[in-house]
Amino acid sequence: MTTHAVQVITEVGAIDRPLDYLVPEGWPDLEVGDRVRVPLQSRSVRGWVVGAATPDDALKAVRTRLDGGVTREVVDLARWAADRWMAPTARFLGAASPHRLVREVLTPPGAPAAPALTDGAWDVAPGVVQVGPTADVLGVVATAYRTCAARSGSLIVVVPTEGWAQRLRQRLERRGVPVASSEDAERVVAGWPVVVGTRSAVWAPVPVLAALVVLDADDPALVSSAWPRWGATEVAQRRAEAAGAPWWATTVVPPPALAVQVTRRETRPALWPALRVIDRRRSDPHDGWLAAEAVRAARQALATSEDVAVAVLLQRLGTGRLLACGRCGELYRCETCGGAEIEQGEMVACREQHATRPAFCRACGSTQVRRRRVGVQGLATAVAAQLAQPVSVVTSAPRVERLERVVVGTEALWGRVRRAALVIMADFDQYLLAPRADARREALLAAARAGRVVGGRAEGRGAVILQTRRSEDPVVRALESGDIDEVLGEEVETARQLGLAPFGATATLRGAGADAAAGALAPGLRVWAGEDGWTVWAPDTRALHEALRGVPLGPGVRLDVE
Repeated sequence: MTTHAVQVITEVGAIDRPLDYLVPEGWPDLEVGDRVRVPLQSRSVRGWVVGAATPDDALKAVRTRLDGGVTREVVDLARWAADRWMAPTARFLGAASPHRLVREVLTPPGAPAAPALTDGAWDVAPGVVQVGPTADVLGVVATAYRTCAARSGSLIVVVPTEGWAQRLRQRLERRGVPVASSEDAERVVAGWPVVVGTRSAVWAPVPVLAALVVLDADDPALVSSAWPRWGATEVAQRRAEAAGAPWWATTVVPPPALAVQVTRRETRPALWPALRVIDRRRSDPHDGWLAAEAVRAARQALATSEDVAVAVLLQRLGTGRLLACGRCGELYRCETCGGAEIEQGEMVACREQHATRPAFCRACGSTQVRRRRVGVQGLATAVAAQLAQPVSVVTSAPRVERLERVVVGTEALWGRVRRAALVIMADFDQYLLAPRADARREALLAAARAGRVVGGRAEGRGAVILQTRRSEDPVVRALESGDIDEVLGEEVETARQLGLAPFGATATLRGAGADAAAGALAPGLRVWAGEDGWTVWAPDTRALHEALRGVPLGPGVRLDVE
C-alpha cells in the first residue's frame, strides 16, 4: 500500500474509530496492520494502520513505526470481533499483537513429512468432532498437519491451558515437527509451520494461515473472563472461513452452539472413566463427608498407587448451600423447575421463587432440615481424619509446592494433578443443582476432567466416585453408561425452546449505569433483571446489536454479549 496518509486505530478504546495521520516524507510504505506511535491531543499513543487516508496538510504526522504489527487478515478479523462483541477494535488488535518486540527476522524451517505424526492422523474431515474425554486428540492435529503439507502456511493449534500447550509442543517436537509457542513473536511472524498456544493464539499474526485446530473447544478457559467476553472457538471458525483454510474443533461435552455443528463422533463408553455412584441418602449418616464405600476405595488406592493416589473435588457453584431432609436425606427441590430450594425466612423456595412453601420434606414429611455446606479446608480436615493421611489443599490461592498422596481442592486441582488412582467428587449435587442454565453440561465436563486423571475404562488404572443424593438424575445415569448423547440432545432442545444460543442472542448490562441503560431500551424487547445486571434477549445477534446501538452506555456500564 503506497500512500501519504493512513488511517490509524489507536489503543485508546474510548475512541473507537480510525484517525487520519500523514506519513513523513522518506518513510517506507506503511501496510495495513503495521503498528505505529501517533500524537493524540497532548499524548503519544500506539495504534495500528487500518487503511489509506486522504492527505491533508492539517493532519498530524505519524511519529514512529513500531515492531509487533499484525496482518491485514487479522485487522479484518478484529473488526469483525469488535462488531460481534460490541467492543473497541483496539481490544482485539491488542490481543493479536506480540507482547514483546520482534528483535530479529527468522527464516522458518520447512515442514518435513513426519511419518510418526502423519501415520497417526485420523481420517476426519474439517469440522467439529465430538470425542471421549480420554481420546488422544493428537490424531486431529496430525490430520491438520498433513493437510498443511499441501498448503503454504502455518497451522495454529489452540488449547485451554499453558500446561497442555507445553505438553503438546513437546510431543510434536519429539516427532520432528517444527513447532513454536504463540508467545514466541519472532517465530510466529516468521511463519513457523506449527504454532501452539492458549486462547490468544487464535489471533497469532502468522503471514499465511494454512489451517486451524481448537482442542477442547467446550472448555470455559477458551472464553475470555474479562470484558469483552470473546470466545476463541468462534473467532477460530470465523478466521478460518475468511482465509479459506480448513479448521477442526474437538469437544467432549459440546454446548448447543457446537452440538449442532458436530460432523463426527469419536466417543464410546471405553473412553469415559469407570464410575461408581454412592447415593448418600442410603449411607450411614455417621459416615462423615466421605461415605464408607469411598473410604474403602481410597485406602485401596493408597495401598496400590504411588505419587498422588486420591483426589477429592469440592467445587462450590453459586452459594454452595443445599438443603436436605435430616431424616431421609432427600434434597429440597422446586416442583416447577427442579432447582435447589433455599431458605426464604421460615419458608423455602427456588431462586426464581416459583412456589414458596413451608420447610418440610416432600418425600417423608419430616420438618428436620439439614443445611449442607462445607468449605474445602473443612473437607480437607475431615478427609485427613477419615483416611489417617496428610492432605494437600489446592485452590486458586498461592501454589502448594509439594503435593501429598491425598489432595483435596476445587477445580484448580486439575492444573496440578494429572494422574491419580481415584477421584472422589464429594458433592456432585453442587453441579447438578447449580443456579446456572448450563449446570448439567458443567456436571458432565467435571466428570470428563476427572476421567482424564484416572484414565478410561479400557485402561483399567483408576476410577471416579460420585457422591450424590440424585442417583436417578439423567446426568448421573449417562455418566454410568458412558453415553451422554441423550443428555446433550435434551440440552439442544431446551436451548431451542428457550431461545438460547445458537437459537437466540443475549447481552448483559452491568455496572453503575446499567439501570438507566436498560430503561432506555426500545419497548417490546425481552429484558429482565438478574443477580448481576440486566439481560436483554433478541432472536439473533444482528437484532440484538440493532437494539443496543441506540442505547447510551454511560460511564461505568459494561456490556457482555453472548
